[in-house]
Formats: sequence, structure tokens, C-alpha cells
Amino acid sequence: MSEAILEPDLPIIDPHHHLWDLRPLMAAFPEPRHHFIAAIALSPYYTFNEIHADATSGHNVIGTVFMECGAFYRAGASDALKVVGEVEYVNGVAAQSASGLYGNMRLCDAIIGHADLTLGAKAGEVLDALAAASPRFKGIRHAAAWDRDPDVLGPPFHHPGGLYLDPKFREGFAELGKRGLTFDAWLLEPQLDDVLSLARAFPGQPICLDHCGTPLGMGSYHGKLHERFDTWREKIRAIGQCPNVSVKLGGLAMSFAGMPDHGPAAGLSSEVLAAMWRPYIETCIEAFGPDRAMFESNYPVDKWGASYPVLWNAFKRLTLGASADEKAALYAGTAARFYRMEHLLG
Repeated sequence: MSEAILEPDLPIIDPHHHLWDLRPLMAAFPEPRHHFIAAIALSPYYTFNEIHADATSGHNVIGTVFMECGAFYRAGASDALKVVGEVEYVNGVAAQSASGLYGNMRLCDAIIGHADLTLGAKAGEVLDALAAASPRFKGIRHAAAWDRDPDVLGPPFHHPGGLYLDPKFREGFAELGKRGLTFDAWLLEPQLDDVLSLARAFPGQPICLDHCGTPLGMGSYHGKLHERFDTWREKIRAIGQCPNVSVKLGGLAMSFAGMPDHGPAAGLSSEVLAAMWRPYIETCIEAFGPDRAMFESNYPVDKWGASYPVLWNAFKRLTLGASADEKAALYAGTAARFYRMEHLLG
């Protein structure tokens, strides 16, 4: 769907996108595919050319944050250190963008890698190797998404249940604070108590809750968004009371949330998407405030429900009544501060 770009001059830092080549993964999961695998199959490879094309499709994207996704790991390295390959690869993409040959936008100006925090204190060695791989490395994500219903996530995206509560994980988590690194948390709505516990246990550690806490509308949760909304809202408000936690406003176009519940590239207008997402986005902004909330594309995963221009148009419809300062925070300022990218703001 083609739409006129709303507020085309508004500076945006997209704080959450991936780069990958998932063709081997696609080959490992033939038809019929789980909905999430079908969604990411829309972009089985998503590298510099693809993100550059999306980020220059009309909105004023001035910079982006790469989010780990298990891609381009080092061949032949140990299980602990193979993750360094991903940061090395993305640093090259960032350098390509920073050459200026492709314009003023700075793709992957901040890089979020992965380290297995269940290594405990030994995770510190991995964090140091990641930092040595790129000056743009700012932190890690260690996802914890889990549900007892196998139809919600499907292979290979399950993580151990209760991961953020595990003592060994928390031993590794403590290594982040020693190095001034950020943490991105991805888990599902029924698990939100786990990230609340983690945030309270480490009140000085900056944490970003990804994807509005991932409301669920698929598998055994299909058709239950409405009845589960109050529970989700209560948990979001509780997490919002932790001053060390920020939230990413997005991820709702993923197949998990079912908003829309059909894809790929559902073709809905930004007006329809904004109406669908409004209760979740407004709840998160109310709970965290503009200074701890940031809009995200989650591309290319959210391509399931919206093209890149339509996705950002939907967000902008949701902030039509916001002040200039609030918009500045939600679209760029919060991300710049959290990921230490203030230089992009001039």
C-alpha cells in the first residue's frame, strides 16, 4: 500500500531492526511453516541494500540500531565466542553507511549483540570480545521468549522457561553493569513478571523491554487479546515504575500479536493499524513517559503486517496530539540517550 508520508521532516532513530541471511533456516523448515517462520521468510535475506531501501523510503530516518538475531556467527569459533562474528559483520555495514556514499543517514550506528549470560561470570569474557569487535557495540539482548503452547513460538525460537529468574543467568547479567552496557529484553506477555523481577533485582542496569511486552494473539491465545488486555496493562504499569526500564513501541505487526492476524504484508492502511495499536501504544507511553519510550520498526519481522512507510505513518497518527518535545523524544531522543547516540542529534 502506498501512502503520502506524514511529517516527513521529523527525525527518526529506528532503534530496532535486524540484518540476516536466513535461507539455510528456511530450508530447514519446509511447508507448512509456523506463522513466525512464514513471516521472516518474507525477507530471508535482509542486509545493507534492504534496510537502506526501507529507511530511505520517505521518512527522515537519521540513524538506526542493529538488534542481534543470531546471524553471521563466526565459523569454527567456540559456542561462547561465535557470536562475535555478528558484531564484526554489522560493524562493516555501519562503516559502509558512515562512508557518506549513501547519504547522511547512519545505519547501525549502535550495535546490540548477543552473549549467553547463563555462562555466569564467564560471560564477561564474551562481552569484552564483543566490545573489541566494534566501537559501536552498546549492549546485548538475551531473549527469553517461552510458552508452553508450541504453536505460539514454534522451533527454533523457544528459550528456557524462567530464564531471567535463573541464578546463573543473573550472575552473567551482573557483568553488563560492570561494563556500562545496555540490555534488551524480549519475552512474551505471560512472562512479564520475569522482567519485572529482573529490573527490581538490578535497579542500576538499563533495560529496554522490546515490542510493548509482546501481547499474544496466536496459538492458544488467538482471539484473546481483548480478555488479556487488562492483565497486560497491569504488568506494563508495574514495569513502568522501574526507572531503569525503557520500552520499545512496536512489534505489534508481528504474527505473534495478531494485529493484523493475517499476512504477509497485510496491506492495511496506517489509519486501520493506528486504531488497532492505539490501546497498547498509549498505555506504554502513559506508563513509561516519552523519555523512556521509543518507536521501533522491528524490521523486517514487522513486514508481516505493514510496509516500512505505512508502519511509521501509523505511529505518527498515534502522536498527532503530542507536543514537539514529546515527539522529539519518542522518535529519536530516547533511543539516542539509551544507546548513546546523541551525536546523531547535532
